[in-house]
Amino acid sequence: MSTRSKTKKMLSEKDIDRLVVAQANDDSAWGKPVRVQRTKPTSLSLPADLAARAAFLARLHRKASAGEWLRHIIQERVELEEADFIGAKHDLATKTR
Repeated sequence: MSTRSKTKKMLSEKDIDRLVVAQANDDSAWGKPVRVQRTKPTSLSLPADLAARAAFLARLHRKASAGEWLRHIIQERVELEEADFIGAKHDLATKTR
């Protein structure tokens, strides 16, 4: 989910690809490289009945494993929560003006 302002033009993947290819050899079009540190994988323990239900749903959704399905579900939920938080923050900021 995108959290960009609605006033900005949303680019399609093809538009972004064209822009990147056009600027690929233009050093002035690029900023400094971004360094990202990987975090250590985290383990979660689930009750056996919940793990079994997750495994069933993973198979239903044709995922390779329950872990893959859970990563997808958690990522989707985090993105929804972040979008809701940003929306609430924006609403609060406009009400206090």
